[in-house]
Amino acid sequence: AKGGSGDVLTGMFAPFTAQGYAPQDAAIMGLNLHGLSADLAIRNISMESLTASDIIVHISEIFKKIIQLTHLKNAINLELNRIV
Repeated sequence: AKGGSGDVLTGMFAPFTAQGYAPQDAAIMGLNLHGLSADLAIRNISMESLTASDIIVHISEIFKKIIQLTHLKNAINLELNRIV
C-alpha cells in the first residue's frame, strides 16, 4: 500500500453508505472501485510510482465504464426479452 491509499479507500466507503447501502456492500463496492481505479492507473504509470492521487484521478473513468456496461447489459436483456 502507498501513503494515502487507505484514506482514498475509506473515502470510497462513505458515499455508498450515505446512499443507503449496507456497510458490507459499501465496503465491497469501495474495494472493487479502488482496485479497478488502481489497475487502470498502473496501465499509464509504473506500480512503483503509483500514488493515492493517481487512484483518485481514475475513479470517474471506472464509473463511466460501469455505467456503459450497465447500459449494455440492459440493452441485451431487452433484446432477449423481445426474442423470447
